[in-house]
Amino acid sequence: MKHIFNEVHYELTRKIAEGGMGLVYEATQKGIGGFRKVVAIKLIREEYSAIEEFRNNFIGEAKLVADLIHTNIVQTYHLGKIGEQYFMTMEYVTGWNLEEFLDRHVETEQYIPADLAVFIVSRICRGLGYAHRKKDSQGRLLGIVHRDVNPKNIMIAQEGDVKLTDFGIAKALDLMYNKEGDVIAGKDEYLSPEQARCEVTDHRADLFCCGIVMSELLLGYNLFEAYESEDTIRNILEMKVPNFKEIRPDIDPRLDKILQTSLMRARDERYQSSEEMLTELESFIYGEGYGPTNEKLAAYIYDVFGDDGENAALRWHRGETRFADN
Repeated sequence: MKHIFNEVHYELTRKIAEGGMGLVYEATQKGIGGFRKVVAIKLIREEYSAIEEFRNNFIGEAKLVADLIHTNIVQTYHLGKIGEQYFMTMEYVTGWNLEEFLDRHVETEQYIPADLAVFIVSRICRGLGYAHRKKDSQGRLLGIVHRDVNPKNIMIAQEGDVKLTDFGIAKALDLMYNKEGDVIAGKDEYLSPEQARCEVTDHRADLFCCGIVMSELLLGYNLFEAYESEDTIRNILEMKVPNFKEIRPDIDPRLDKILQTSLMRARDERYQSSEEMLTELESFIYGEGYGPTNEKLAAYIYDVFGDDGENAALRWHRGETRFADN
């Protein structure tokens, strides 16, 4: 594979991730005069490239995200084909995905500081708001719904940037290969109730998922996840959402209210737009003055990953960030 990509000025460096249908590599893009740029290459496996449904889904994702240019969304540069294998060239993020960030805190038995957890989700709301409002060249609202907002699809750069990626199962105007009502699209423990019921979704489904991610950042575990898939889905549909302050005492009642609103099963009772949720989140972290920034998050990330992260959260809010005994 490496020599094939060299012909189109890409040199694969290492495998970053691997899924059922595709792989992601770190690569170097080469140009004249010694030009070099580190990029990510996402490619669909050869066996799936030959299947029209998967091929169309991959091409559809590339077309959809090509014009999504926003600081909180991983940018796509190019869609190409080598032989019968399709690939995308994407922005390379030097950092970690949110699942790795969470795992690091679980390993060291530390809570993520609440203000940084809120900041991370607020940046995702910014990216989602941009995608939800996106129109095509004719001025038609694309109606983009990501449908797969989960920690693996959220990147945190060393510099503190937070970026949403993987629009592979997103729905949009004239693009929806995973027909709603036929299959459940998304990862079980990060489904909105409407996804779990195989209903037609709108942008508010992504906001419920933001609520799940934020609660996981604050608690260190997914609220709804169970051993069996059907139990996880039942929890999403029926489980009583807890008072988060009772689980983690340093959670502010205002933050508990934001979580409760984002996790309302009835979408009319949920936040009605990413902007509305973003306003609530930013009012919480900035309402009393200076709050989290990219630089502040970057400094914290350095503590977490740069020195084995043993006491990073303790230095942040001494005595308030250890896991509570449940």
